[in-house]
Amino acid sequence: MDEIINKILSKNVEFDDYLKLYDLDLHILGEIAYKIREEKYDRKVFFNINRHINPTNICKDICKFCAFSAHRKNPNQYIMSIEDCVKIAKDSYKKGAKEVHIVSAHNPEVGYDYYINIIREIKKEVPNIHIKAFTAAEVNFLSELSNKSYEEVLDDMIEAGVDSMPGGGAEIFDESIREKICKGKVNSQNWLKIHKLWHIRGKKSNATMLFGHIENRAHRIDHMLRLKKLQEETNGFNAFIPLVYQRENNYLKVEKFLTGVEILKTVAISRIILENIPHIKAYWPTFTLNLALVAQEFGADDIDGTIEKESIQSAAGANSKKGLDMEELIYQVKDAGFIPVERDSLYNELKIYK
Repeated sequence: MDEIINKILSKNVEFDDYLKLYDLDLHILGEIAYKIREEKYDRKVFFNINRHINPTNICKDICKFCAFSAHRKNPNQYIMSIEDCVKIAKDSYKKGAKEVHIVSAHNPEVGYDYYINIIREIKKEVPNIHIKAFTAAEVNFLSELSNKSYEEVLDDMIEAGVDSMPGGGAEIFDESIREKICKGKVNSQNWLKIHKLWHIRGKKSNATMLFGHIENRAHRIDHMLRLKKLQEETNGFNAFIPLVYQRENNYLKVEKFLTGVEILKTVAISRIILENIPHIKAYWPTFTLNLALVAQEFGADDIDGTIEKESIQSAAGANSKKGLDMEELIYQVKDAGFIPVERDSLYNELKIYK
């Protein structure tokens, strides 16, 4: 045990050493991760006031873990008008939202311009709101849909008004797992390529990892190390977001679900491995708010935000459909012994609630 800890602290680490971190006692692991977190942020917990917009749920892809998309003749298919998306953004901005987070299904029926014009019209009507939009999986889809290169799609996004990219679509980078859970979606190499191209353009993004389904611990370590390598090259990731797999209304046959201990160990290990990515987000819709707050003791420093309306994780059973009241969020963070800090989308501190 001491040998592994010493190796980690000395930075002389090999793949198997990272894997052995899972064998450590939870509290010892948490202590190492919390020390890294404490040196960076003390007892601060970051959040933002944001609104999620999911313009359509009709998707050409068949991801077995997804309960949101409507590719299987779902009677609740929908396509929002651009005007509706703009109205939501305007209303949310008036209520105090600083960010709209726009992630959608891969709907070939609406065309390339639909996606780009959502951004353009929101930015035109609400110029001061930060637009975080389009995962690397969506960029890949839009590239295929329009016969444009990744570079051209990203440039179109920037021209329309996208400020930063979310980290979705990463799932697990191992291609044998992707073949089983998200065949046909952007592959891991291109996911990383798209984010690298985005970073080269001077823009920031996040990175996710969906865990707790059919992957194993080695797959998670591999995923983190690939992100670590890209961050060494570009320094473009703001946050790493380990997403806990939600079990309802999908087509993955997962017999054994994650324990709280396994989730917290994964958070702690991500903080240890990804010391070069500034923030670790315990995304409360997949963690639950209580576990997200516990995760702050194990290396996480962010819980996302108010969200206002959440459709993707709640479709799979998460208790996040109506978002979270800001006063309640602040109260819960304080009650857990932390200092709530409202941030903007790029982690500039806006207000500290002491």
